[in-house]
Order: sequence, then structure tokens, then C-alpha cells
Amino acid sequence: MLLTSYSKEIFRPECNPSFQSLHCIAHLDQDVTQALPYLNVTLGGFEYLKDPPAVTFRIHGKLITVHPREIAVNALRDEEEADKILEWMKREINDAWDNREKITPSCEGSPKPKILEILKLLPKTNCRECGQSTCIVFASLAAQGVKNEEDCPALNEEKKGLLKTYLGRFEFDV
Repeated sequence: MLLTSYSKEIFRPECNPSFQSLHCIAHLDQDVTQALPYLNVTLGGFEYLKDPPAVTFRIHGKLITVHPREIAVNALRDEEEADKILEWMKREINDAWDNREKITPSCEGSPKPKILEILKLLPKTNCRECGQSTCIVFASLAAQGVKNEEDCPALNEEKKGLLKTYLGRFEFDV
């Protein structure tokens, strides 16, 4: 077992203390650096940083970032939710490490849609029929998985199909 213990710190974000959600930092008593590339594969890391090493996951509307000596989680309801997520992450880290012989490690994040590639498929008329002020705003939202081909009434069937195919290559956790 690689990770055996940690201490946690729960707080409201300093940038906006009126937020209802909480943040949590778990200070790890063991260094999990070597497990990060395996964990990245098993949980499908959204973003992987090599220096300093860290992997970020988008899971159930939360960002969870695992650093060598800490785990950061945002948008928590309460301390009970923090405990559940931290224990789950501890199990995932240990499972990835225990099964590393069967996993091909990766230091790459998941592919992300490119806003300009999406924009190329849009009519670029800024018609606002989709509810957005411009096509670039729509493209930005589509790149995040918030909008899709059905949300642009001005798209013809061919472009709808191309946009659907393009966006279908990516995983979104919205």
C-alpha cells in the first residue's frame, strides 16, 4: 500500500467567502509521485502536469487534483462528502499502484476539443439564435461540453453531423 494516511483541511475559498461550497486539501503522509502516471490512466486524467507532477480529474462536477503530497478537491457540500472522496481517491491511488504491472503509464492528459476547430464548423453569423452573443462564445461552450450541435439552430445538417462527430471524440463531465 503506497498511501496509508493523510490529514485534511476544509475551508471556504478566500477569493469569495460567501460561496456555499467548501474546498479540501488532504496533506498526504506519503509521496505518491510514482503512482500519478498509473492513476492518470485508470481514472482518465483531464490534465497532467509533468513539472511539478500533478494530475487533475473532472469527476461529478468537481475538480480533483492529486499532487505528490496532497489532494485538492473543490465544490464540496460538506465534510462528509470530502471524507468520501478522499477515501475513494486513496483507494484509487493504491489500486493503481498495486496494479501498475498491468497498466501502461501515461503522462498525458485527455485530448481536449479546440475552440477554433469548432468555430470552423459554425456559420459564424453571430445570429444569437443559440442564446449566445457570438459564435466564438458558442464554440467555447461546446469545447467545454456545455453546448452541442443541436444547440445551434443555424447549422445545416452536414455541419451538424461534422460537429457531432468532432465533439464525439472527447469525454465531457458536465
